[in-house]
Order: sequence, then C-alpha cells, then structure tokens
Amino acid sequence: MARGRRRHGARAPRRRRWWYAGAAALATTATVLIAYGAWSPSGTDGPRTVDRQDAAALPSGPGGPSPSPSHNPSASPSPSPSPSPSASVSASPSVKAGASGKSTGKPTGGSEGSAGQPSSAPAGKRLITVVNRTPKTVWAIVTNTAVYPQGRKLAPGQSLSVTVANNWGGRIWGRTGCTSTAAGYCATGDCTSVCNGPNPPTTLGEFTFDAYAGMDFYDVSMVDGSNLPMYINVSHTTTVDPVSSAGCYKGVCTTDVDCPTTMRATSGGQVIGCKPPCAAFGGDTYCCRGAWAGRENCVPSKWPVDYTQVFKRAAPYAYSYAFDDGATMPCKGACYYKVTFGTTGS
Repeated sequence: MARGRRRHGARAPRRRRWWYAGAAALATTATVLIAYGAWSPSGTDGPRTVDRQDAAALPSGPGGPSPSPSHNPSASPSPSPSPSPSASVSASPSVKAGASGKSTGKPTGGSEGSAGQPSSAPAGKRLITVVNRTPKTVWAIVTNTAVYPQGRKLAPGQSLSVTVANNWGGRIWGRTGCTSTAAGYCATGDCTSVCNGPNPPTTLGEFTFDAYAGMDFYDVSMVDGSNLPMYINVSHTTTVDPVSSAGCYKGVCTTDVDCPTTMRATSGGQVIGCKPPCAAFGGDTYCCRGAWAGRENCVPSKWPVDYTQVFKRAAPYAYSYAFDDGATMPCKGACYYKVTFGTTGS
C-alpha cells in the first residue's frame, strides 16, 4: 500500500509505533523486536516501513492537499494503488453475527455466512468482510482491491466481502454524505488528491498481513479524528480476539464519539465528524511539535486537556494519538477479518 503522504498543515513527528506495540504482542524475545525493525503494509518486496497518520489540520474540501507520510519523513508521494487482480468482491444485504470474542484453539471458518457471500477463501487468500451497522448509508473503501477508489455502497444492514492475497496490506474506511456515488463528493472520507488515503476526520482500519513470523498487525485509528464508529474482529486463527463480536474491549464497549463543540467538523450546518486535537486547536502542544515533539515529549496526560480521551472513551482499543502504540493488535496465521461500522448494540 502506498503510504508516502503529505498532510496539510502542521504535523506531528513520525514514529515507529510497531516496535512498541509489537513488544506487547511479541514479547517472546528482544531479538524479535530488533529483527522486526521496520516494515510496510504495501505487500511488496524490499525494506518495509510502517507509518501512521499524524494529527493535522482538516482540509476544507475534496481534492485538498494529500496527507503526509506518517512517521517516515523520507517517504515520498506515490501513485494511487491499482486494484489487485487477485481480489474478488461480493456483497449481500443481509448481516449475520461475526467472529466471537473467544478462540476455539483451532482455526475457524469465515465470520460471515450470508447468502451470496463467501464464508471462506481459497488457499493463500484471506477473507475481509465489511458490515454497515450504522443508520446511514456508507461507501466502504478497501484499498488495493476492486473496492477502490470508488468504494462500495452499503445501506444500513448491508455487508460486502473481499478476498485478498495473504500478503495484502491496506486501509479500510467509510465515506458518508456522498452526493451521488463515492466517485463524486462525499462529506467525509473523500480521497486526498493522490488518493492514498482519506481526508480527516476519518476513522481508519489499518492492516499489514504476514508482517513478521506469520503475524498480521492491525488497528483502528482515530489519529485523524473520527467520522464513523468502527471495530474489528478476527477469525480463522488461534489468536484470541481481543474485541468481542459486539465491539467490547476489556469490558468497555464501542459508542459514538461524544465530540466537544470545539472539535466538531461540520458541513452544511451538520456535524459530520470529530477533528483530532491538532486540527481543532493547533499549536505545538496538541500537534506534538517543538518542545512537545517525539514520543518522550508528546504525552497527552501533560496537555492542558487530554483530548485523546474523547476517542478512547468511544473506542478503547483505538489509536487516539500518534504514539498510542498499545492499540496495535496482532493476529497469528491466515486470519480473516470483519470490520464493522457501528456501535455496540447497533
């Protein structure tokens, strides 16, 4: 997945978040962390570097400046990825219960069994299912597949399935408030000028398959703010799913973001999302610049107000700022994924 990106406005310094998050998941040996070093969800050969979006100013409309490379300042913009010829897509208006929050101790089948959708993938392939459990129409985007860049329209209750390669890497997000199709203007989630990702505020699912020693890494990110509630479940793995099928994590469930007035993004007088602190307030503190730059200094608990909790209260498993590395989750083996737009109980 192309990740060289230039974010509009001030941006926080880059970071190698996977070293720290990987330590929690791969605490087998210090050697693993050293060997792990840098990697990329591009699904291509060569050295790999992972990047995350920095909190940055909110572009004013579609076709605005492209976002920055997250934590790799040497990265350069690259062309939009073309749909993968190996990816296949199907859709269904029905939704069934997804992956459970518990592991059976052996690989299980796909998380979706709706009519017209695959419940498994061929050898060497993975199944990703995207479900819309919100009360609004969402155009789902899955990069590096045929569901990109135009997206797939999902009415409330609808879902789609995408079969991808075992080394796939990419992002998943939802566009809302589209005027006609997602190829036109949408109020949230529109592509940047190079279409490597969406304009903020947009909730992102981020994935890198087969990243190290047969491990995937994935996360829900609200570093660039939030336009939709999202949670991710895993199946077809021996890994215990940290998030329940209802979207609860360590006893705390997924809710809509309760966004302060000063952080609300609006369009046509309607609230369309919640901006990240840097976009909402600017300044070195909230943008992690100057004396606040770097992992050691960018500490939200030392801010005048810790606005990252706006997102953590809604999605306790999600990235809430650039160095929130504990939010990265691992999955062992040829895992299947279910990405749900919605809250617990929706």
